[in-house]
Amino acid sequence: MRLSDKVAVVTGATRGCGRAIAVELGRLGATVFVTGRTTRDSASPMKRAETIEDTADLVDAAGGRGIAVRCDFTSVSDVDALRARIESEVDGRIDILVDDVWGGDPFADFERPYWESDLDDALTLVRNAVDTHLIALHRLLPLVVRRPGGLVIEVTDGDNDNYVGAGIPYYLAKCSVRAIGRGLGVELAKVGCVGMTVTPGFLRSEAMLDHFGVTEENWRDAVSTTAPAEFAFSETPTYLGRGVAALAVDPDVARFAGQTLASWTLMHEYNFTDVDHTRPDFGTTLTPTPTP
Repeated sequence: MRLSDKVAVVTGATRGCGRAIAVELGRLGATVFVTGRTTRDSASPMKRAETIEDTADLVDAAGGRGIAVRCDFTSVSDVDALRARIESEVDGRIDILVDDVWGGDPFADFERPYWESDLDDALTLVRNAVDTHLIALHRLLPLVVRRPGGLVIEVTDGDNDNYVGAGIPYYLAKCSVRAIGRGLGVELAKVGCVGMTVTPGFLRSEAMLDHFGVTEENWRDAVSTTAPAEFAFSETPTYLGRGVAALAVDPDVARFAGQTLASWTLMHEYNFTDVDHTRPDFGTTLTPTPTP
């Protein structure tokens, strides 16, 4: 319970990596504010079944304290209300801030050239994926920097800025989050805190499993049917969650300030496994290409 005296805030904690990170921080005893848009009473545009209350229950079951707070991070007033809850319930303390807002999947166009895609969808993706991070940081960083030792982790997709053909808006969003992490690394160091970015590999999220028509129990069936060959190197959200938890208790985490670390990099650094006791290394499937 090495984080039993710590308070964490995880944005985008309804499902996927955000949920897993919240649970793994809870497993170390942290109080975790679990934030997102989908509640048991109100669905989000993502139209998924997972809720922030479910995540908070998982944090509790793991040994931490989960506090579910509905928050739409495109809304400054929502984030101000979240900050007020933190001020009220834990005296405004944030030791760990994990910024995992996304909400771009319904608006990503991976097939058509950008100039043939829907402009409104492109702009919505960028707002959901970039503006949300800026709003969250602007309102919540003042609580992090009240005391030295705070840790701020951005969550993105990919550990470099090489373009892999996923569409310009998606590429812009993910590069932007890495850039935010680099900036945080410099700015937070000035006040005795650490900022950085992490990324999963090929993620077996709830939505990805549904997309390929499999479950966590039979996911390998998709490798030879509906999924690309790289899916064989996929990982659960818990894999990155364990990496973030390791960062949170590393007394020398400042050595990673401003960097983007992948789940497989964290695995080699901290020697943890995925839930099935394997050590996926998605980096071995990637062919390096120079950035133009």
